[in-house]
Amino acid sequence: MKLKHNINIKAYLALIAAIIIWGLSFVATKVALKGFTTFTLIFGRFGLAAVLFLALMPRYGFPRFTRKDHGMIFLTALFEPGLYFIFETFGLQYTTAPEASLIIAAIPISVLVLAYLLLGERSGFADLFGIVVSVLGIILLITGSPDFSWDLSGHLLGDLLIIGAVITASLYITSARSLGKTYSAFEITSMQSIYGALFYLPAFLWEFPRMKWSAVSGASVGALVFLTLFATVGAFLCYNYALTKVPATRAAVFTNGIPVVTVVAACILIGEKLSLIQAGGGTLVLLGVCLTNFIKLPGRIKEL
Repeated sequence: MKLKHNINIKAYLALIAAIIIWGLSFVATKVALKGFTTFTLIFGRFGLAAVLFLALMPRYGFPRFTRKDHGMIFLTALFEPGLYFIFETFGLQYTTAPEASLIIAAIPISVLVLAYLLLGERSGFADLFGIVVSVLGIILLITGSPDFSWDLSGHLLGDLLIIGAVITASLYITSARSLGKTYSAFEITSMQSIYGALFYLPAFLWEFPRMKWSAVSGASVGALVFLTLFATVGAFLCYNYALTKVPATRAAVFTNGIPVVTVVAACILIGEKLSLIQAGGGTLVLLGVCLTNFIKLPGRIKEL
């Protein structure tokens, strides 16, 4: 087996970092929601991130998008965090978390199609096979849980909303990949955070009167800080940087590693149990990522 041509080590390290942080973010979100309401938390994440980026811009430069590309970055932020979090949040109110996770696993497949149609990126057999293997791994990871139930009836609305999350996440990845050919990760992520905060501002103001600030604990504030600095600023910077170097399909298959990190983190941090089937599923996910990104094409590794 030979490694694919021109593998950029920095880009793949950035992808790994983003997926680890986003996997941990589900545990942090669970902690944060004990003190904050949903839209207060989301607006807090992106609002604080926007303030941080605005403070850094005098030193690192203000983004200089063309009018057309400003529209593109607005749409990128509209897709994610905008519509993605709305679809996912409300979808989970009508369907089960395992069912939602299985649908979310279709993101790499959706990106593969959109990247071909919108970006002209072609995928080989190893890419396709790796995606299939990773999806099978997700299925085992979810169905192997002791709490999993095969009762999937009555969740059509929730499933449709989660499918909306898949589509918007896929549109974010492909549009960010397109912008990444011209602009830096800092420029893309900073405007994505600013537009994302503006998108969630009305929902925050609507929810604000019902926010019980007395329920906010130190743990909730700590979780919000983690979500802001790492899951919003750090992870999006890493992922958007990777999208400037790596084809959208190969970056997208890494998202299937997020549930693996979440399950392992839940076992370590909050004492949830991991079955052998889930462990096997997680191994398949990692194998699928390797098949898609590293296998069967001759080449060399770029130096750091």
